Amino acid sequence: MEKMEEPAASGQREVLTTHQHSPKRRKGGLITMPFIIANEAFEKVASYGLVPNLIFYLIKDYHMGVDQATTTIFLWNAATNFMPLLGAFIADSCLGRFLTIGMGSICSLLGMILMWLTATIPHLRPPACVQMTQTSCETPTAGQMAVLVSSMSLVSIGAGGIRPCSLAFGADQLDNRSDPKNQRVLESYFGWYYASTAIAVLIALTAIVYIQDHHGWRVGYGVPAILMFFSAFLFFVASPIYLKQKASTSLFTGFAQVLVAAYRNRKVPFPPRDSDSKYHHKKDSESIALTENLRFLNKACSIRNPEQDLAPDGSASNPWSLCTVERVEELKVIIRVIPIWSTGIMMSINVSQSSFQLLQASSMDRHLTSNFQIPAGSFPTFVVISLAAWVVLYDRAILPLASKIKGKPVRLGVKLRMGVGLFLSCVAMVVAGIVENIRRRKAIREGYLNNPQAVLDMSALWLVPQFCLNGLAEAFNAIGQTEFYYSEFPKNLSSIAGALFGLGMAVANLLATVILSAVDHLTSKGGKDGWVPNNINKGHYDNYYWLLAIMSSINLLYFLFCSWAYGPCKEQVTKVRDEGNGFNKEEQEMPILGTMI
Repeated sequence: MEKMEEPAASGQREVLTTHQHSPKRRKGGLITMPFIIANEAFEKVASYGLVPNLIFYLIKDYHMGVDQATTTIFLWNAATNFMPLLGAFIADSCLGRFLTIGMGSICSLLGMILMWLTATIPHLRPPACVQMTQTSCETPTAGQMAVLVSSMSLVSIGAGGIRPCSLAFGADQLDNRSDPKNQRVLESYFGWYYASTAIAVLIALTAIVYIQDHHGWRVGYGVPAILMFFSAFLFFVASPIYLKQKASTSLFTGFAQVLVAAYRNRKVPFPPRDSDSKYHHKKDSESIALTENLRFLNKACSIRNPEQDLAPDGSASNPWSLCTVERVEELKVIIRVIPIWSTGIMMSINVSQSSFQLLQASSMDRHLTSNFQIPAGSFPTFVVISLAAWVVLYDRAILPLASKIKGKPVRLGVKLRMGVGLFLSCVAMVVAGIVENIRRRKAIREGYLNNPQAVLDMSALWLVPQFCLNGLAEAFNAIGQTEFYYSEFPKNLSSIAGALFGLGMAVANLLATVILSAVDHLTSKGGKDGWVPNNINKGHYDNYYWLLAIMSSINLLYFLFCSWAYGPCKEQVTKVRDEGNGFNKEEQEMPILGTMI
């Protein structure tokens, strides 16, 4: 009996040992990348596919005037650009990235289904016009507008959940690896991620627009809804293999604590300049000296009574009364760049005028051949193409050639590039005004003053230069802005660096609405048609473009002052730029490709 039990016990121990030492499958890794990248790419195609032709949908099917339709689009773009900042805050402080992306995907899907229903169910939009005049058309009811606004709001909320978290969530899946090749894997991921989103935008501006033009709104809005379904499905189906990190303390909360602590300690005298021990430093961090700029914030990290202010482990007893030197300096960096950040708003206002440019394109001959014409909604593609072409040409041809000629690495400073971008944006508005002046005079000569739907015998390719100039302006200024933020901010503020440009676009959309409303109000007094009426041939869109050009030139002078007041950029950035014969690849790809989207 004993001899029979012994092998059994031994065998049982072997089974247990094998079970205990069987490696537990790690979550995350490269296997999750296709699902995360597909989620972002499909969302981009779907949401961007709604934008180009939306002004035609609002004018023709909802009977809105040009100014009302344009204002609606401005406000929607503002919400869509602002929501990612709110989404990043919620992900960092409450829900975590997985839940934020998941909820965003569901919201986007619901919004696009609702938009598709407005095109499918006749009762969700006003009845068709009896005659082709604006006065004979019924305006949308409150319920119809509520459905439309709800669909747009859900899409904006969805974008706010997906876009700020998707890139970081993918990096989380790779960042837990101990493999020394992990850095190279991250670089490859960033490249594929941005490449896929850039391709997604191009598909949205071409294929989706083509479907809407040739197959109507039902199919044109149904396809984005289907793509968004695949986006949500692919994200959730891989849920068991994701590495899901919990939410941590948000940077925004930390900055609020600095402001509150500085106010609470406003009457506390400053410690002597050489007494660094009187300031609270982060545990196990490199010693950072407090700067003298924005000195009133230094009181937020001033230790009054060590026994009361500090816990036994050296941390602050109450972070709303005592903050670290590091957090104070991080807030100072953000405050210092705000003036330069504000100079980029004007360029975003200029770029956001694409709705008017699409109206121009629809009234011009868009044929490339006798059988093919460019959809009016696809003209913004020239912005993306010129931006991408310049990035490749600049990084792969111009800089290497210039460096070879001078015998040392050559780089244009970020502030110089930002200034060039603002100048090109100003030139783009001047060109837009000239082209519109020529188009309008031709329409009047041909007798189309009262027929804005007529197609002029004038090629729409006249509009290409202004789109290309806007693309080059973004290539210089937008990329320069983001690179400037990444280089000036500490590493832990990289999320804010990536969100600042989007925040600027949101502010630009709101200001564009104010400018358009003011121009329309002032120029239409006394029963006049004004500069931006519903009839593009009766208006003076050229004057409107030239007004933006004047504002852009003033903004350029403002940028020169802000650049001078800011002073030189970090010397470390120059050192990194000069290493080898180019940028560090990771630093290059993130700011450059990120602003393309």
